[in-house]
Amino acid sequence: MKNHINNLYIVGLGAIGGMYAAKLQDINPGLVKIIASATRIKNYQNSEIKVNERPYKFNYIQPGDRSAPPADLILVAVKAPQLAGAINDLRGFVHDDTIVISLLNGISSEEQIGEKIGIKHLLFAYGVGMDAVRDGNVISYSNPGRVVFGEKNNSTLSERVLAVKELFEQAAIPYHIPADMYKALWFKFMMNTGINQASAVLRAPYRQFQHNEQARKLMLMAAEEVITLSHEMNIFLGQADIDEFIRIVDGLGADGKTSMLQDIEAGRKSEVELFAGTVIELGRKYHVPTPVNETLYTIIRALEISRESN
Repeated sequence: MKNHINNLYIVGLGAIGGMYAAKLQDINPGLVKIIASATRIKNYQNSEIKVNERPYKFNYIQPGDRSAPPADLILVAVKAPQLAGAINDLRGFVHDDTIVISLLNGISSEEQIGEKIGIKHLLFAYGVGMDAVRDGNVISYSNPGRVVFGEKNNSTLSERVLAVKELFEQAAIPYHIPADMYKALWFKFMMNTGINQASAVLRAPYRQFQHNEQARKLMLMAAEEVITLSHEMNIFLGQADIDEFIRIVDGLGADGKTSMLQDIEAGRKSEVELFAGTVIELGRKYHVPTPVNETLYTIIRALEISRESN
């Protein structure tokens, strides 16, 4: 296979990046390299990284290392505020046949990466259903979720998609390759807009959205504004997508937390611009009211500003 994957690089060793790095290293210790700065590498090496209580010693590489082989696949697993830096870090490892997969939330990271390295390298992707949490250098999860990925249209699977599919099967990483990848991206955008933001303002783990009727209602009210916008863009999310959203939420570990809640608790800048910010912008463009997301945006930004001023 032309795109067989022998050299895999990961940018971002947070909850999701660490979970997948561990699963991929398990099948071949020489396969994975983590791209990181010298300072970050030193911190990683000085304190043991554990994934589900198992210690891991990953291979690290600094951006711009000319001795490193070109990447066959690069997984981008940072948060939105770190994306610009991550793109600069990975550029030196991209060659003609390199595949790049972004696991960021939202619907715009592929475009941002493609502007810098060429959209031809990108497969569209997102992660869904995982409940990984990172506390310092300890990563834990009960549900690895699945990676939804592919070309924009997957009625026939490309060689690139087949290569990644083969790798994920070897590493026991659950995956799904939808026929219509763009609609699938909007489904994840709808999910994140709902549960990430509701969890951040309520400071609530997944159990609240499984058993608390009012928390669930807030989550769905935010998501329904995305569904309305999707119709304006001829994507047409609907009730079946809401039902699938609820099914996924109900299957998550009750004590797990969304990435946005983890950011708020840790005092980090959140991805609210990717979610409510995008919904508000599209609402203005298409003359669609978005009061729920406007309210969530205001609350989350207030929380961030409050932490910044302390």
